[in-house]
Amino acid sequence: MTPDISLQRPLAELAAALDGGRTTSRALTEQALERIADPAGQGATVFTRIDADAARAAADGVDALRRAGVRLSPLMGVPVSVKDLFDVAGQVTRAGSTALADAPPATRDAGAVARLRQAGAVIVGRTNMTEFAFSGLGLNPHYGTPRSPWGRDVGHIAGGSSSGAAASVADGMAATGLGTDTGGSIRIPAAFCGLTGFKPTASRTPRDGALPLSTSLDSVGPIARTVDCCARVDAILAGLPVDETAVAASRPLRGLHFGILTNYVLDGAEPAALAAYERALQALARAGATLTEFQFAPFDDLPALNRFGFAPIEAYAWHRKLLAGKAGDYDPRVLVRIRKGEPATAADYIDLLAGRAALIAQANPVWNAFDAVLCPTVPLTPPRVAPLEADDAAFTATNALVLRNPTAINMIDGCALSVPCHAAGDAPVGLMLSACNGSDASLLSVGRATEAALRAAGLGCA
Repeated sequence: MTPDISLQRPLAELAAALDGGRTTSRALTEQALERIADPAGQGATVFTRIDADAARAAADGVDALRRAGVRLSPLMGVPVSVKDLFDVAGQVTRAGSTALADAPPATRDAGAVARLRQAGAVIVGRTNMTEFAFSGLGLNPHYGTPRSPWGRDVGHIAGGSSSGAAASVADGMAATGLGTDTGGSIRIPAAFCGLTGFKPTASRTPRDGALPLSTSLDSVGPIARTVDCCARVDAILAGLPVDETAVAASRPLRGLHFGILTNYVLDGAEPAALAAYERALQALARAGATLTEFQFAPFDDLPALNRFGFAPIEAYAWHRKLLAGKAGDYDPRVLVRIRKGEPATAADYIDLLAGRAALIAQANPVWNAFDAVLCPTVPLTPPRVAPLEADDAAFTATNALVLRNPTAINMIDGCALSVPCHAAGDAPVGLMLSACNGSDASLLSVGRATEAALRAAGLGCA
């Protein structure tokens, strides 16, 4: 059957086409595999492994279940991609590196992968990423660097660390991508690829079987086309009943109260990104939302608090044995960031834990005063790949700027969405909505209303 619907459509439309018999899982899977194999595309860079035979077999099995009247979830029969740091039974988890090439295959699926399979999703392959997830730019010297769909001929980064996850969705190689977010690794590539990314509360979704970067900050979530798509995948990952009415629910934008953070998150903003952000705020105000500017002074102290940082300390603890024999196999840019955690003492780590606890205690009452807090996901448009590869100083400065805003939300243990807010034809950028720990369902509801208002204003459209 020739599919009459593109994978570059929202999950609700794909589910309706499958339910209505207008396409099959096998047809959608073949579409994904054709896009991956297209020599004019970037499938060879976006994926580190393609599971064509297994995907076809899974699709055929799902189609048989559907013919028998079984419907497992709205994701049943839909092709998805999985970031290379998740365990998939029988496969080596390389995490975008060559240092783990001789590691034993995983004996079981990671918890998040298992939930996708149980929901009937068809896994088409593993996606490229920043080595060991330790950068927001997505450069990878081992497997290549995925590009943003915007200005690809010039070569702009897809963002990281879930670079391949975002590129797979943007290019129609998968309907959604499973990613991780330690300091923006879902939201940054979503913003740079014109997609939606959801970083849930860290404890909401299973992290077992995912190679860690920072056990304190890591979160598991989706990159997809819309807020509704992310909500559907999030429900599956969180082990919640996927009730169609609840998943599709939205709140009216009129009457919502947004906090507009004005310190820290706008420093060094690129004019084009700032202009897109300001247009988005104006659209929300015109649609009836209340916007209140505020400052949160503790964020200005984050650089001092993160003198070492959770990711370097906790990554070094995990990598120190591997480094003893394989340090030469690492991307030097990643290696230097891991080594940053080596001199940290137990006292430094305890101070960091206490500082984060105090930061969360300060942030919660402020964030709870609003339906969501808004700021740019990243304060710049997608940078070009070549200058970042050629200049370590440019790489370091750009990486810090890209990670800054999303990392602040991980530090307060919040949940966050990045929704596209650029005008058609402009470079993609994201608007970040954030809320307190455990406010995921409410934030997704607010996110739907925000997305609708932006699209009504001609913003955030592909």
